[in-house]
Amino acid sequence: MMDPLAEVLRSVRLTGGVFLAAQFTAPWSVSVKITPDDCAPFIGKPAQVIGYHVVIEGRLLLALEGAPTIEVRAGEIVLFPRNDAHTLASAPRIKPVSARYLIQPSPDGGLPRISHGGGGAATRIVCGFLASEESYNPLMSTLPRALKIDVRQGASREWIEASVRFAAGELADGRLASSSVMSRLSESLLTEAVRQYSSTLAEKEVSWLKGLKDPQVGRALALIHHKLSAPWSVEALAKEVALSRSAFVDRFTTLVGMPPIRYLTVWRLQTAKLDLRETKRTIAQLAHSVGYESEEAFSRAFKREFGLPPARWRDQLEID
Repeated sequence: MMDPLAEVLRSVRLTGGVFLAAQFTAPWSVSVKITPDDCAPFIGKPAQVIGYHVVIEGRLLLALEGAPTIEVRAGEIVLFPRNDAHTLASAPRIKPVSARYLIQPSPDGGLPRISHGGGGAATRIVCGFLASEESYNPLMSTLPRALKIDVRQGASREWIEASVRFAAGELADGRLASSSVMSRLSESLLTEAVRQYSSTLAEKEVSWLKGLKDPQVGRALALIHHKLSAPWSVEALAKEVALSRSAFVDRFTTLVGMPPIRYLTVWRLQTAKLDLRETKRTIAQLAHSVGYESEEAFSRAFKREFGLPPARWRDQLEID
């Protein structure tokens, strides 16, 4: 059976990595803002960044402006779906120092490091990211500013625990864990965080995540993302999820925030735009790959969405 959340995340084409290892000793406090430059060795300058911290040892207090303080302990991970600036500290009311000014290159060419604090109780963390070159993602807009997960719980526990141990061991030896492992780890962390968060949503709440959890709408979303080029119609999707046409449209629109065919169109065009940037496919090949029968129909739809026909959009990209 298809996993709607996994299908959506896969279609976004997220890249993951770790960029910093830090050891703090109490008392300490640092202000943090993960930037696209931190991801540059992995993905260039991404449009969207999801930062995260893995607490390997000790504990810390996480503060976001206007939000309650969160305690994060060893074995827990905190993610920032909209990459908000935040403060990490050993205790409240300690004046923070910008983490940016504390970063030191690794003497052996490995991961940059921070070593900071007053010599008391130790906290070790690994900082990582998930990044995408696309700014559109309905999932991120539905998530809270910070998501904390315990990697000792949940369906992905064994894989996440093993991957974190592997990454931590590599970093301790001055080596950067392979990008493929870290990308899979990062995606697993986000998937598990979203699962745990969605399980806390009240039944009366309406959000895109509720659409993923709904048996019929969730299956429709998985089908769309799994077979984006299929000749989907409202009737075909409704039949696949065993609903009448009107009931399917109403439920999908209520939960997702737009009608199913509009959602399909948006994702087809976003996927095509990413392929225009990443591949040398012809416009006709791209049109076919995302479900358009003709290059002309695809070009018209692309221009309506982004203001330029695909060929000119690609040319503009090369000029920039």
